[in-house]
Amino acid sequence: MYKKLQTIDKTALSVICSLFLIIGGLIWGEQLCGGGEACPFITRPEVQEFSWQNQQLGLEDRAFTLTFNRPMDLASVEENLVIEPTLPGKISWAGRRLAYTLTVPIPYGESYKLQLQGGRERSGTTEIGLLMEPFFGKFKSRDRAFAYIGTNQTEQGQLVFYNLTQKKKIILTPPNLNVVEFKFYPKGDKILFSAASKNQGIQGLSELQLYQVTTGIDQDLSKPFQPSIEVILDNKDYQNNQFELSSDGETIVVQRLNRNNPADFDLWMVKPGTQPKRLNLPGGEFLITPDGQTLAVTKGEGVAIVPLQPNTEPLDFLPKFGRILNFSADGSAAAMVNFNMENAKLRYTKSLYYVNNQGIQKELLNIDGSIIDCKFNPSGTHLYCLLTQLLPSKDYQEKPYLAKIDVKTAQVLPLLELTNYRDIHISLSPDGLAILFDQILTTDNPSLNNAPVSNAGESIIGGRLWLLIPPATDGKEVTQPDLEELPLVGFHPQWSP
Repeated sequence: MYKKLQTIDKTALSVICSLFLIIGGLIWGEQLCGGGEACPFITRPEVQEFSWQNQQLGLEDRAFTLTFNRPMDLASVEENLVIEPTLPGKISWAGRRLAYTLTVPIPYGESYKLQLQGGRERSGTTEIGLLMEPFFGKFKSRDRAFAYIGTNQTEQGQLVFYNLTQKKKIILTPPNLNVVEFKFYPKGDKILFSAASKNQGIQGLSELQLYQVTTGIDQDLSKPFQPSIEVILDNKDYQNNQFELSSDGETIVVQRLNRNNPADFDLWMVKPGTQPKRLNLPGGEFLITPDGQTLAVTKGEGVAIVPLQPNTEPLDFLPKFGRILNFSADGSAAAMVNFNMENAKLRYTKSLYYVNNQGIQKELLNIDGSIIDCKFNPSGTHLYCLLTQLLPSKDYQEKPYLAKIDVKTAQVLPLLELTNYRDIHISLSPDGLAILFDQILTTDNPSLNNAPVSNAGESIIGGRLWLLIPPATDGKEVTQPDLEELPLVGFHPQWSP
């Protein structure tokens, strides 16, 4: 006597029968179409994941990965991988994952397309593997953008953010503040700046507070944007002077003077969510190293390298140098100035040195003019410098110029002669392809108390902003630099990271 089938048994039988039918259909279909690449019943290899898909990328993004669902024939994939516009890089593999590491920083203000057609599955036999499904990806780099301090009537002393890619301008700070100095946070979404109330003239330099403001670079610029400002460090008990921001945006170092005790002059460390800490480290100019762990400080006749912690002893002291200008992006090298005091009685000169963490101290340049500023390019192979040449005249006159210096060969390539060098600021774009610089117009009219103040204590009443594209060097052929005056009025331009 047969027992009646239970419901669960009926379900199991139905599933089994369905699977048999599907498998049989696939086998029959494959035989019917011959099992070729055009056969719809064959599943092809494909890209499962592209790590940069629809991403917006910056200087810190140096590699992407493509993950496949099957082991691939490496040569066929590498030969058919196309990126437009071209991004030079190196390919490496780890199983089913391809990694593409850029050999140059990604140029800003570009949209990119990636396509892979023609790659094949790796076959364990002598037969050619199956052709993969075509893959198309897209990504973009950050917009070219920078900030500057305005000088015209409607923007005087205010911090202005300009998106060069989209030609959009945003005023970030209120009209009652004169901005003196500013630094971008690493993603360009915020700016740290020092400012004082207007109507104080040069006295405002002793009343600076530190603020933080949002830039809206990650916002849709077609929609209204309202900057958000907050005070980071007040001026109640201490006068705030020079400050630096670490490359990760987590540490601020400020030079402070006690208002009640002028002998109390020290560096302080400020971190988010904590009270400011005295470092007990008096000194002159200073820079935070790119790793955010140490500080380079000028002390007397030399530069001390000190851990970024209170009450610590220097890790190193470089007595030869009187200024530190810039670190390379990886922190392995620095550009420093030797004032050549040992030969000052014979001839007063200054030398630019390349100093690295392997103990190399290489003189790149010796001039009788001035070394105003230098910036490393992203790969650390060249320096872009603002220099001056002492003119042969009875009056002490210097002719300023911009130059590109090869740190390996010490070859100096002059780029552009300038008419004036006082208070000029230079800023190298994060991709190393463009330089911003300014030229200011000042007056000693004491009635202009609302105007920003120059380093010489004069009122800044105008400013011109310039964009310089350095020449490309291809073997012996050197192209001319491309110079453009921007339709903006201000000074102290600085690229967004």
